[in-house]
Amino acid sequence: MSDPTVWATSDTHRLHEQSPLPIAIYDHGNWSKDYAIRSLQLRKREFRVVYRGDTGAALKLAVSAGLAIAPLSRSKIPPDCRELTAADGFDQVDMTNIVLWRNNDAASETVSAMEKAIRSAFQVSSV
Repeated sequence: MSDPTVWATSDTHRLHEQSPLPIAIYDHGNWSKDYAIRSLQLRKREFRVVYRGDTGAALKLAVSAGLAIAPLSRSKIPPDCRELTAADGFDQVDMTNIVLWRNNDAASETVSAMEKAIRSAFQVSSV
């Protein structure tokens, strides 16, 4: 399974049309600088950091509330939000490959149910 990281915006707010762009980024590590901010710089998009969070859930809340656009895994974009695409002037930020290893010697209904739940959590809804 693959789960690209993309820029997301609220359906209600049109923050992606503002300049400078109000963005929310992760507060820890260099990922935001190396990938998210770099993707904006490559497109020569002006931005300002308006929110820093430690988790994806924090960034999702910032997007849903209309505070900022943020880099989110495509599978985790909230229902009231949407992906910003090339048509909007945005590129994919990063890509995560997800691998689920299952021990066939530990087969049971519980293990099968957990595998199914994990796989469905990473499926992108077609709404």
